[in-house]
Amino acid sequence: MGTNQIVILAILILYLVVNLVVGLWTSRVSAREHASSGFLQNYFMGGRSMGGLVLAMTLVATYTSASSFLGGPGLAADWGLTQSWVAAIQIGTAFLTLGVVGKKFALISRKINAVTVTDYFKARYNSPGVVILCGLCLVVFFITQMVAQFIGGATLIESVTGLPYWAGLALFGVIVILYTSIGGFKAVVITDTIQGIIMTAGTFLLLFFVLRAGGGLEAITAQLDAANPGWDLIGKGPYSDGNTALSPGYMISFWVLVGVGVLGLPQTAVRGMGFKDTQSMHRAMLYGTIVVGILMIGMHFAGALTLPLLPEEGIATTDQVIPYVVLTYMPSWAAGLFLAAPLAAVMSTVSSLLILASATIIKDLYLTYVVKEPAKKKEGKAQSTAAEREGSSAHKRIPFYSFLITLLIGGITFLFALFPPDIIVWINLFAMGGLEATFFWPLIGGLYWKKGNSTCCIWSIIVGVSVFVFFNLVKIAPFHIHEIVLGLLAGGIAYFVAGHFSKKEPDPEMIKNCF
Repeated sequence: MGTNQIVILAILILYLVVNLVVGLWTSRVSAREHASSGFLQNYFMGGRSMGGLVLAMTLVATYTSASSFLGGPGLAADWGLTQSWVAAIQIGTAFLTLGVVGKKFALISRKINAVTVTDYFKARYNSPGVVILCGLCLVVFFITQMVAQFIGGATLIESVTGLPYWAGLALFGVIVILYTSIGGFKAVVITDTIQGIIMTAGTFLLLFFVLRAGGGLEAITAQLDAANPGWDLIGKGPYSDGNTALSPGYMISFWVLVGVGVLGLPQTAVRGMGFKDTQSMHRAMLYGTIVVGILMIGMHFAGALTLPLLPEEGIATTDQVIPYVVLTYMPSWAAGLFLAAPLAAVMSTVSSLLILASATIIKDLYLTYVVKEPAKKKEGKAQSTAAEREGSSAHKRIPFYSFLITLLIGGITFLFALFPPDIIVWINLFAMGGLEATFFWPLIGGLYWKKGNSTCCIWSIIVGVSVFVFFNLVKIAPFHIHEIVLGLLAGGIAYFVAGHFSKKEPDPEMIKNCF
């Protein structure tokens, strides 16, 4: 291991340790400040205390992944500015998520004392079938997505430091599992804030050193015009017609998959339950839009400029473009800081998925169907209070069970990542699309259509996921339309058709709590 690699590794280890310490410290502070709200509210929702900056950064950090810093910018070296314009679709994601889901979710979750998305489904649809189906889909898709993120993080550390794959996996995997298991939601969102700042700083670092290595923007532009004609045109890509226009089907698919479709991701929707007040939400909408814009446009624009810096024999894959540029043209201290950015994206995604998977098993499945916690006392008596429930023997064991389940899910994910399957890229995209096909219409239809009921929800999930899986397996993409578009379209039709023909009348109690 060379000197540069040792410096980079030291910076990455220091960054990981800082995340661990800060995560555990903030969780203890939160536990003292919000002790009255009970363990479940604090561990899985952080006492609903997120301010505007923290909410924005945790949304951004949860939404971005290693592909935002490696795969996408590497592809921009080949596609040119097309990839920047395609990535720009994602700029409004934080604004869209909080605008469509945020405030309604916050109001409803406080009424029904919800700490998970499945809590909302339980109150909205009043169906054990919906709760169990959604809970199982969430856990399965989350674990598969976390495996992909673990592999991405371990591969990154292996490629830039020379450590064995298993050592890279252990280095960040153990730390992210520990601070999530012990610290809960508060540790996740505070470390997400640190990671969002690191990702933003990393973007500016890459831009600066790429421009410096290439001799300035004018010199790089001249080289690109000669080496990659049409690099500055919107349209150069895998489905272009004479390098003049991307297929409308491809553009629509990308817009749905990483734009509108993210409204159906539980890990982003649940952020609407945890912010402090309306002012915090409005600030987060502004901050989040700015930060996502910097990350997406900045990273992909920098990627488009890297082509003149690559070796004449080329790079094996586009995923290796950014690591090559970073290690070749950045000083070791800057390379270490930059490489902390994709590692931060991986860690933030894993921690968010991990805490929600744990919450689903403990809160939505164990307490509801194993302990069978009653919603109300006997007729004529007031609803049981949080303090009384916390006093029950089952609730006394919840802190230990929550820690254990979070640790167990993390451990299972770690083992899958230690011996990764060959189809991991496919399964990662499959997991994201599966989450959107499962949750998009139950969430959006449930929030905005009073006639939506459990029948709508179940049919939407069955039809939407089945169509998505079918087109994913047979690899048929009419007009270059991604299977997630077809899955969401079929799921939406099933949801509203089932509701139209359903004779169930909306429950007045549900209307009072959810509208």
